[in-house]
Amino acid sequence: MSLLIISLSFGLVLGGCTWAVYRVFNAVPDEDRSLLDKPPLGFVLVWPLIVAITFYFKRFISKRYRVALELRLRHAGVQYILTAEQFFSAKLVSAGIAFLLAELMLTLLQQASLGTGLVFACGGFFYPDIWLRDVAQRRSREIFRTLPFYLDIITLSIEAGSNLTGGLTHAVQKSGDGVLRSEWNRVLRDVRAGKTRAEALRTMAENSGSTAVNSVVTSMIQAEKTGSSLGPILRSQSDQLRKTRFLKAEKLAMEAPVKLLGPLVMFIFPTTFFVIGFVILSKAMQSGLITWWPLVWAYSWPG
Repeated sequence: MSLLIISLSFGLVLGGCTWAVYRVFNAVPDEDRSLLDKPPLGFVLVWPLIVAITFYFKRFISKRYRVALELRLRHAGVQYILTAEQFFSAKLVSAGIAFLLAELMLTLLQQASLGTGLVFACGGFFYPDIWLRDVAQRRSREIFRTLPFYLDIITLSIEAGSNLTGGLTHAVQKSGDGVLRSEWNRVLRDVRAGKTRAEALRTMAENSGSTAVNSVVTSMIQAEKTGSSLGPILRSQSDQLRKTRFLKAEKLAMEAPVKLLGPLVMFIFPTTFFVIGFVILSKAMQSGLITWWPLVWAYSWPG
């Protein structure tokens, strides 16, 4: 009888918890993502949790933090994937998952510790920030690498008699998929939607977060305002970017020996000295120059 009561109580508690969780997620309105990009796989796996936390706790995010986070999302090129509130919710979900995994692992090892779980939770909370920083850095490197190619196409189109919009259209048509192709395509779409060309270019510069793009956009806008010839300006910008890229590559090449010094001293040199020292020591013991019995015994062990 007591076992039946316990089973019924457990079933009622489980059913109540299930019903409460269902009510919590059912109250969250459906999100229209028809005009948005698909989130990365890590976000997709926990997307219902992210949406639910965003719905219930977005009011607690300060305006200043939201604006700063939106700027970082634009620089990383994921502003059409995640909102600032959803990214903050992802940080909370990541912290919770890291805490649960740490506690599970420590429980299996019979070393459960709340402090260790909180340390893992802090690491999980900041992991999305690290991911966002890496995405922004990869995006910035790709922009810096491919920008001269686009400037060359735009310059050739302008010198052939086309205007800036025609040059941008040719650059989009003659290039493959990439960050800058999407950005130039967005500029053309904004211009067709009614934005001025200068405003669309400024928006692109803000979204890219690249000083090179900002410099090129400023030159375009100034040339358009003053009526200057845009071809020579863009050609000089392209040449300057290539020189800057070459100097940066040269700087990285000169820094490589210094960066290799640490691994050499810590790992390669000790191993090399150990091998050479073992050969010298073996030769000395075989010649009878070293007769200290613990060393001789260790050398001849196990037989």
